[in-house]
Amino acid sequence: MADVTEFQDRLLSLGLARVSEAAALASAKLIGRGDEKAADQAAVNAMRDQLNMLDIAGVVVIGEGERDEAPMLYIGEEVGTGNGPAVDIALDPLEGTTLTAKDMPNALTVIAMAPRGTLLHAPDVYMEKLAIGPGYARDTVTLDMAPAQRVRALARAKGVAADEITVCILERPRHEALIAEVRSTGAAIRLITDGDVAGVIHCAESEITGIDMYMGSGGAPEGVLAASALKCMGGQIYGKLLFRNDDERSRAYKAGITDLNRIYTRDEMVTADVIFAATGVTQGSILQGIKIEPGWVTTETILMRSKTGSVRRMLYKSPMK
Repeated sequence: MADVTEFQDRLLSLGLARVSEAAALASAKLIGRGDEKAADQAAVNAMRDQLNMLDIAGVVVIGEGERDEAPMLYIGEEVGTGNGPAVDIALDPLEGTTLTAKDMPNALTVIAMAPRGTLLHAPDVYMEKLAIGPGYARDTVTLDMAPAQRVRALARAKGVAADEITVCILERPRHEALIAEVRSTGAAIRLITDGDVAGVIHCAESEITGIDMYMGSGGAPEGVLAASALKCMGGQIYGKLLFRNDDERSRAYKAGITDLNRIYTRDEMVTADVIFAATGVTQGSILQGIKIEPGWVTTETILMRSKTGSVRRMLYKSPMK
């Protein structure tokens, strides 16, 4: 059982923001350089170094992959000084490696922290996701509904016509039927090429982003990170793991998941208070990208705590190294 009382989220939150900022700054020199692996590795190195400065006994539960696939920030890696609270860590050192390499919008560095044993240990498989923002009754939309039903149900709850709903979907061949069905309702679709954590977060600030709902399949680890953000900002997310073969099923069993057909809610993916930080790398609709001026570099970070519902936006300007 997690010792939730040890989790000093207020004291840890600024340290978590520094971790996110460090990863973003490390990848800044690789924006638009066409090298996804180098950009990701730079962010990983910086994030790991900063995590190891925090007074936590941390374990990476959502990371860069299994230990034999990822030399750093692998699932199960222990981070921190070991002299603080026991915590779970979910991270994506660079969400949008392709976006960074091509200098396209909405690349972020992302990290969440919660008491030990309270974040879903999602295996590296696909997850079907459905998310909406705050202010709606539970199960206003569900994964059991067809995509067109979800659009119409949300429109009724919002008090608008279906053609006033906008849905965010990853642009992938596997989503062609989904896209066609959503468009049959008259709803608009904002297609994104990468970065479905950012895509889900858009729903929490629909008045700013214009996005009402997120649908489609993407990485399960990113689903846990998105759930962490919505736990702080408000909103609902549902996720169901998708398996293509026995190897992926075995990953789930290894992670302690026995019900392969379970639909997870936000509070089942994140069962206790969580802190979440994200820093913009390239310019986006949620966060400003890294701004480089002669001798200076500026980042914008969003830092959130579910315990208080606080959402801080912080600009950090530092000398260019």
